[in-house]
Amino acid sequence: MKHPDSIEKLIHKFSLLPGVGKKTAARYAYFVIENDRAFAADFCDKIIEVKDKVRLCSTCFALSESQVCSICSTREHDTICVVAYPKDVVVLEKAGHRGVYHVLGGSLSPLEGRGVEDLKIKELLHRIKDNTKEIIVALNPDIEGEATALYLAKLIKPFNIAVTRLATGISMGSDIEYTDEVTLSRAISQRISL
Repeated sequence: MKHPDSIEKLIHKFSLLPGVGKKTAARYAYFVIENDRAFAADFCDKIIEVKDKVRLCSTCFALSESQVCSICSTREHDTICVVAYPKDVVVLEKAGHRGVYHVLGGSLSPLEGRGVEDLKIKELLHRIKDNTKEIIVALNPDIEGEATALYLAKLIKPFNIAVTRLATGISMGSDIEYTDEVTLSRAISQRISL
């Protein structure tokens, strides 16, 4: 039996979420149906609120509800941790990093058409000041992450500051987002020079 058209459309929308298959999307749709209209309205309001309020920090490009995020406005900028995506900031915060961040917006990936000009690399170089002591490159340990890390190390070396990479312990081909906090914490404390 086919779902009514409006339910099919809702299932389709839920199935567009990362990691959500058709069965899970159907469970989400039925959850919405089984709850009252106030729940659905509030749920929709929260989605719209996020779209209206959340922006990129003008300094580090992490997600924020203000022009400059709370991390950039309250911490010393002598250690900059470079990550690919805003969600990586949250994971590294949980692991204990207490410096500031710089979100590139991805990694170099010629196959996906993402080159140097598509990343926030120029902005990173402009952030390096006399008080900058270290750049920690915390990108996924995959081919794209490694290529990006080596490229950044080459660009940053002339500044005569330490350029480090997260230590091994995060398996190759995995995503930082899915790595447990203990492994990430160990990787931060045992980072290596590039």
